[in-house]
Order: sequence, then C-alpha cells, then structure tokens
Amino acid sequence: MLFSRGLSEFHYGIMLSRKDFSTFAAIKSDENKENMFTGIIESTAKVVQVEREQTNYHFTLQVGFAKELKIDQSMAHDGCCLTVVKIDKEANTYVVTAMKETMDRTNLRFWKEGTEVNVERSMLMDGRLDGHIVQGHVDTTAECEKVVDEQGSWRYFFRLAADNNQITVPKGSISVNGVSLTVVDSESDMFSVSIIPFTQQVTNFHNFNAGTIVNIEFDVLGKYVQRLMEQYFNKQ
Repeated sequence: MLFSRGLSEFHYGIMLSRKDFSTFAAIKSDENKENMFTGIIESTAKVVQVEREQTNYHFTLQVGFAKELKIDQSMAHDGCCLTVVKIDKEANTYVVTAMKETMDRTNLRFWKEGTEVNVERSMLMDGRLDGHIVQGHVDTTAECEKVVDEQGSWRYFFRLAADNNQITVPKGSISVNGVSLTVVDSESDMFSVSIIPFTQQVTNFHNFNAGTIVNIEFDVLGKYVQRLMEQYFNKQ
C-alpha cells in the first residue's frame, strides 16, 4: 500500500511538473548536433584498419553504402554514435575516431581488423520509428553468458556488472550492440532477449558466444523515469 501510494504521489508530481518531464519529447534538430537512431540495423561493416594516435583510436571500416556518406555525419556502430571523419569512395571505406572515454566505456576496445560491426545511420525526421528511441550513448557493457537455440529463434542471456544500475523490465526495450530488442527475462544483474533468424543473419549476433562483450543502452524513457523517481523519493 505504501509503495503504491508513493507511486501515485510520484505520478501526481510528474503531472504537476510537465516542464521537468518534457525531456521525453525533446528530440533536437541537426543544428544542435543531436542525433537519434531506431535500433534497426542497416548493414554490418568490417573493420579493415585500426590506428592509435595518443589516446584516440582511428577505425577504418568498409561498408556497401560508403559512397553515400558525408564528412561529419553521425552513425551508430554497435550502438555507439561516432562521427565520419574521412571517406574513400573507391575502396568503400570510411574512418571514425573514438576517444579514451568511448574506448573505456564500450566494446570498441576489443575491435580489431576483421571485426564485424552493426551500423545504422541517424534517423530521418520524416521517417518511421520502427524500433525504439536509441541515442547512441552506450550506458555500459554486458557479457553474453549463453545462447539457447529455441528451434526457430535464439535466446541470448547477458550478465551485467553487479554494481550496475540495471534498468530493464520484461517486455521493455533495450539496445544490444545497437539492435532494438524486447527484454524477455529481467533480473537485478541479468537479462535475456530473443531474436528471429532474420535478425541473427543481418546483424553481428551470429558471432556471439559465451564471453562476447556487447554494448548496452537502456531505454531512455526508463532512465528519465528512474532519475525523476530518485529525485522525488530523496525529497521525502
């Protein structure tokens, strides 16, 4: 009863403070260099070269639509938003740069020549949102514990760090290596997702085994709700 009352009061507080809650609908224009993705993977790209410059890493990737890219364009790579800094249209390659913060927080630190990467260009504002809102801001990484063949689909189980502030709910949305997926099982430090054969074929999920490290972005709506709840209950 007390918890239900607290949630009711929290909901009432949100309704009274819509200015604070308006962030949910705040999708900024390209003028502010903000981008949004959908979690629907366009293709996979192959890492063909890795160069280090001080604490930065320059990754050269090859993809079929490289000729369509533009300098300063943002793309999600395994769910991590990176900027195109160089293009070679003859070789169908482009270059992105990752700084130390990105390398420390994501699975890019494991990339090497031959690595297959999920890629998605940012969403057009007049396009359909077929997946869910993905910002390209990786929250953490997770380790694949096991893959279960369910005779027509596959279920992937992932383990998060025990101290990670995990934000998943059954049937909720989550981005795994940039792929928009629905949570099946949700526990304090573990979750699972199921994928169909098409998704397994067109993304790098077919390379996952026990021990594979993947990028995780929790649902942005869930993150805002969690922050608002923390602020509300801290005031009680």
